[in-house]
Amino acid sequence: MDDSVKSRRKRRIANRTGCAVEATISVIGGLWKPVILFHLLDGKLRFNAICRLTPAATPRMITLQLRELEADGIIDRTIYPEIPPKVEYQLTELGKSLEPVLVSMCNWGTRLQELNGLPVDTGSCRSTSRQQELIDELIS
Repeated sequence: MDDSVKSRRKRRIANRTGCAVEATISVIGGLWKPVILFHLLDGKLRFNAICRLTPAATPRMITLQLRELEADGIIDRTIYPEIPPKVEYQLTELGKSLEPVLVSMCNWGTRLQELNGLPVDTGSCRSTSRQQELIDELIS
């Protein structure tokens, strides 16, 4: 991670109260950030794929969320010199460290939906084999 990204992230978090939960929320909080990050657990995605996976979010909102995640060092954006331009997003090592948090959120949300008699869309919270292992560990 280059120094400019580190300094931007420090400035954003430095204004906080020192609470670790608040620091976490300052980086991954937002209506669509956790959803985008969850989908990126499966690997690289192009912008249009992220839009298809989050149909309730506008492309503008997704763009803003992606920019913030990139500025905070959670995702990398790779631009390929092609015509038309090709851009891919992927988790950084710091972003990958959020996997247990995101899987836990998915698991908790599934339980919440079930407790409230709401339909559970298993497709929106699909699990890779690694994610399923983490869910199994959390449940047991």
